[in-house]
Amino acid sequence: MSSTSSTTTPTWSTFERRVDEVKASKTDINYLVMDYLVTNNYPSAAKRFAVEANIQPKADESIQERVEIRNAIHSGDIQTAIEKINELNHQILDENPSLHFALLRLQLVELIRTCTSTPDGDITPALEFATSQLAPRAPTNPQFLEDLERTLALLIFPSENLAPSLASLLHPDLRMDIATRVNEAILQSQGARKEARLRNLVKLRAWSEQKAREAKRDIPEKLDLGLVLGRNESDNGHSQSANQNGNSDDAVMANNGDGDAMLS
Repeated sequence: MSSTSSTTTPTWSTFERRVDEVKASKTDINYLVMDYLVTNNYPSAAKRFAVEANIQPKADESIQERVEIRNAIHSGDIQTAIEKINELNHQILDENPSLHFALLRLQLVELIRTCTSTPDGDITPALEFATSQLAPRAPTNPQFLEDLERTLALLIFPSENLAPSLASLLHPDLRMDIATRVNEAILQSQGARKEARLRNLVKLRAWSEQKAREAKRDIPEKLDLGLVLGRNESDNGHSQSANQNGNSDDAVMANNGDGDAMLS
């Protein structure tokens, strides 16, 4: 046996054994998944998962409102999203000027997207919105002013030849980022955690690995999250049914706007 094998194998075996000793129960994992689905606004997926996992769905009275707000932002209908946020709790935007400005800037982006979609598009609505809604707020924060100037630059340069910093304003990721911030603000206003426990655990795990490597601890070179079962693993047939149901569930979630990269 080579010297590399003789040192690597015991390290992996020791680490794997210690991981197995603290393995979470299936029930705990099920509730983590349920918490994630509810916190991130996937009610239909949460109901299906509750049935398959034989657990009670987590109660959340505001989830439908949050779904509607998220879908409005994802579709670019920012005015409707703002109105629904204010109907739910007007203090959310009143007490968070940064989030309010981000939503208004996104609304400006959508106006610019519309008026520049044709060669003869009228940019007047975008300029009027920027003047009435964003310009009065810009002097209160240097970042607001910078963001407004950068957004208005979309009116100057052709959309097919934008610098990366400007192209990112038209990318769907901006809608998703703002929708996430809105969801967190709503949850926080209701006294709930603004982020699912599963996300916190993944972040904690990444932080722990980084600290262990910085301290030169004896851990394997590569560590998987361990969220995917092996090809031959099965949990009383649940692995197979999960794979069979996964594609159809993903399709339903996509059709309903219930999609998330982390679930994929």
